Amino acid sequence: MGIFSNGQNEMTYLFWTTRRDSINNHSLRKEQMTNHYAKSGTFRTKLNQMLFPPRCYGLWAEDEKNAFVGEPVLLSLRRSQATVSYAQSILGASEAQLSTLDNGLRIASEETDHATCTVGLWISVGSRYESEKNNGAGFFLEHLAFKGTKKHSQSALEQAVESMGAHLSTYTSREHTAYYMKTLAKDLPKAVELLSEVVQSSSLSEAEIEQQRGVVLRELEEVEGSLSDVCLDLLHSTAFQGTPLSHSVLGPSENARTFTRQHLVEYINSHYKAPRMVLAAAGGVNHADLVGLAKQYFSGVSFEYQGDAVPVLHPCRFTGSEIRYRDDAMPLAHVAIAVEGAGAANPDVVPLMVANAIIGSYDLTFGGGMNLSSPLARRAAELSLCNSYEAFHTTYSDTGLMGIYFVTDKHKIEDMMHWAQNAWMNVCTTVTESDVARGKNALKASLIGQLNGTTPICDDIGRHILNYGRRIPLAEWDARIDAVTPKVLRDVCIKYIYDKCPAVSAVGPIEQLPDYNRMRSAMYWLRF
Repeated sequence: MGIFSNGQNEMTYLFWTTRRDSINNHSLRKEQMTNHYAKSGTFRTKLNQMLFPPRCYGLWAEDEKNAFVGEPVLLSLRRSQATVSYAQSILGASEAQLSTLDNGLRIASEETDHATCTVGLWISVGSRYESEKNNGAGFFLEHLAFKGTKKHSQSALEQAVESMGAHLSTYTSREHTAYYMKTLAKDLPKAVELLSEVVQSSSLSEAEIEQQRGVVLRELEEVEGSLSDVCLDLLHSTAFQGTPLSHSVLGPSENARTFTRQHLVEYINSHYKAPRMVLAAAGGVNHADLVGLAKQYFSGVSFEYQGDAVPVLHPCRFTGSEIRYRDDAMPLAHVAIAVEGAGAANPDVVPLMVANAIIGSYDLTFGGGMNLSSPLARRAAELSLCNSYEAFHTTYSDTGLMGIYFVTDKHKIEDMMHWAQNAWMNVCTTVTESDVARGKNALKASLIGQLNGTTPICDDIGRHILNYGRRIPLAEWDARIDAVTPKVLRDVCIKYIYDKCPAVSAVGPIEQLPDYNRMRSAMYWLRF
């Protein structure tokens, strides 16, 4: 039971109790009261999580009555103090620290007050580094990553991860591969040790290779049912035809059937080199401790290439073209149209991201209709142009794809394509101050929202170090977004979109998809 009053040696006005029968209510005076909170042990404020006793008021006294009336204002002030504004979140964001080992491996971390952390190894390798013969090797290795090491069997590795309550995962993209673990901050040393084993001494047993071969082949069959993935992979294959960026991450089934242990070992020996690796961490981590762990477990990673044959990324040529896969039995058409975008380190990336934020996205499940902020989304809702659409900008080290992907009924393809290209022409020619302000706000909110938790922050750090050589702080992103004006946006969009040959991919009942020459002619306006 708690007993609270306004001060010492004063009458008690409030009895707080977790047991209903602990106080005889008949013995209370008229100015006394009780509060019963079942299953409550303490009160906590939202501000700093400090324990506090609730204040009690004698409403028969004028000064107490005035204080009680003013309390809601005080509470609202406390709430506003507890709410972090956008500017405060930008300025209060921790900066990443960066160090480099003698072998070239980089260590980057961002320390916060979390009790958990995410630590991982980001490697500059993906399907872009693969040839037609070994396309899919990185994805195949991803499935073998946690099937045992030279020191731990699969069951021992799984038990070690589960005993920490950790989560171990990996992914492969066109330019990056990542192995990472989310765990309690106190278990960081064990997490780094396990990651080093997974990356440097995976067992790659013949039995596991055969078992995972079947798994990979099943996934290749299943991914054909994900028409969005199919459509975007086809977009890459036509936009970057004849170059490594046309390769899918999963690779063809023919390669998956023929991969041997020797192929996978050669892939690791060719690409898993220290200068192309970043050990990144976010959360309750100390940078000096992380550097010490990196020296202990990753100093032996090789930085030399056999015969000094250092892999060099060749420029990937963009080709305006189209690829169509017509199947009238499918219920909906999946269509993507894109132009060549800016590379990750190109300053034009930010205006293009603002342009995409202006175009926005739409889904039938969205509410709003005519009140949606994006003009294209409003038109899609009013005219029932599509089930969904999304503006995207996929960046790579030296190039990118900026486009619009939509899913629609077979009778609406031509209309949706017309208005999608019309949205592009608008950002090139008639974009207004209010459009840009709305796009910048949406982009800022998206950047902040994507960094909610240690895992996305860690992923952001790893990719930034590989792409830019440093972690770009939120304050810098914010300043670069603020620098975008309507004129800057129009100039950049004209540079990348206006009168450019697009790449188009379409899957499903696409008979109504316009001829390529007609879509090409819609990439400019004849206005006098």
